[in-house]
Amino acid sequence: MRPDRPAMAAPEESLRRRKAEAAGPVHGSPPGPGRDPAGCPARLRAGTFWLTRIVLLRALAFVYCVAFLVALHQNKQLIGDRGLLPCSTYLRSVQRHFRGQVSWDAVSYAPTILWLLDWSHMDSNLDALALLGLGISSFILVFGCANMILMAALWVLYMSLVNVGQIWYSFGWESQLLETGFLGIFLCPLWTLSPLPRGTPTSRIVLWGFRWLIFRIMLGAGLIKIRGDRCWRDLTCMDFHYETQPVPNPMAYFLHRSPWWFHRFETLSNHFLELVVPFFVFLGRRMCVLHGALQILFQVVLIISGNLSFLNWLTIVPSLTCFDDATLGFLFPAGPGGLKDRVLKMQEEETRGPQAPLTCGRMARRAANLALGVLITWLSIPVVVNLLSPQQVMNSSFNPLRIVNTYGAFGSITKERTEVILQGTASSNASSPDAEWEDYEFKCKPGNLRRRPCLISPYHYRLDWLMWFAAFQTYEHNEWIIHLAGKLLTNDAQALSLLAFNPFAGRAPPRWVRAEHYRYKFSRPGGQHAAEGKWWIRKRLGPYFPPLSLQDLKGYFRSREWPYPEPS
Repeated sequence: MRPDRPAMAAPEESLRRRKAEAAGPVHGSPPGPGRDPAGCPARLRAGTFWLTRIVLLRALAFVYCVAFLVALHQNKQLIGDRGLLPCSTYLRSVQRHFRGQVSWDAVSYAPTILWLLDWSHMDSNLDALALLGLGISSFILVFGCANMILMAALWVLYMSLVNVGQIWYSFGWESQLLETGFLGIFLCPLWTLSPLPRGTPTSRIVLWGFRWLIFRIMLGAGLIKIRGDRCWRDLTCMDFHYETQPVPNPMAYFLHRSPWWFHRFETLSNHFLELVVPFFVFLGRRMCVLHGALQILFQVVLIISGNLSFLNWLTIVPSLTCFDDATLGFLFPAGPGGLKDRVLKMQEEETRGPQAPLTCGRMARRAANLALGVLITWLSIPVVVNLLSPQQVMNSSFNPLRIVNTYGAFGSITKERTEVILQGTASSNASSPDAEWEDYEFKCKPGNLRRRPCLISPYHYRLDWLMWFAAFQTYEHNEWIIHLAGKLLTNDAQALSLLAFNPFAGRAPPRWVRAEHYRYKFSRPGGQHAAEGKWWIRKRLGPYFPPLSLQDLKGYFRSREWPYPEPS
């Protein structure tokens, strides 16, 4: 029987092995990489932010890409050598204000690297800044990694444009992008270009800087509404908002006709999201994640319902810091060697092994992050005072570098929509009843009654947006509109590139240009005007500025140091 013993031993050994595997791994033998002891794919644990940084950098780079693309397409026409408000003229006025020298006072008043460049070729300078910014941000967007040098370059480049952009860059999202971009510098290692720089974990101070930013953005927007227009308190603002917002989109046309109870629900939801939800960020991980999810959902709804430039896309960026690797892991593939797998291994090494030694580089980085925290705290003092003040102001900066700012949106709602319509005529007598006036059409703002509202977010037409402001002011408050009229009188190709339709294309320029003031209202879906293909109906209110000829504007241009337009 002895020859049978080895044959019987094999199944017994196999049975013992199966029982041992069912009971768990042998002590001291680690599980395979990326798998838990039961053989299932391992899950990322909470509390680390390696993947969060990648998502955050890509989101910020996307917004930078859009901002620099807008600058590349529109800066020459707006602030270039022959722009509507030339930035070289602005810089010379700053220089004169500080006694004619490029002094520290002048540079600190308008921080821009254009002080160091040749002003006789400002178009080339503006294009170079925009192209360089577009190239760097595109690299970060594609590869998901950056270092402090690249992020600082983006911040300096965009700050250089904002600080000479004058009224064209006066919107709250410009300061918001600069503050977000400044925090982004400290997300990254100094030199290393790696999505997962092992020696540079995401700083908690920087994460809380982003969370403090989104807290102030939302709370500031909520408080300015409650303190501002009464319609926010009686829940009627949404009855008007979709029709009167700066640049409505097609969805706004239909949302405007929502039932009254839906508009009340929207207003209440807005107050909850802006006045209550921001405090969730301080109430632990789960509430912080809920805060991030609600704010991102809110911004997506705003993106769908209107063309608010890249504001809502930018506001999503700091909300991403509410999510750790465990929350964002689903965005990354789980294959071996991938980013998710590498983060999992780093988490395992951190729990099993001793912490890395504290080198001089790590100490310097900690000191830099601590200094950042102190700086943000110090600069936040006037911002917090403003938030608590009954005379709260919105979208303001208390320092020229715009590192910590105040925010807010739609503190008041216009109840009627008015539009400035530019018109030209070839008639020699502007006062003649026979003069035929033809409308210019802008890229996106309402004009032609049959043109469907545009859908452009996150892109931004700066001239269209300023025309909305001009419509409820006077042309004396917006001298650039007279400059635009002068350029239309010469068929200036650069200025006309900002418009969608020139009625004098291919023929002599108009002899006269005027602006008419109209009240615009959405047509009713299914109504008579909609059946005729009209999205809008309008009623003339009167002249915005009288007919002007090129000769009339000579002195006006000379007194403001604007280049006199030459006929094309």
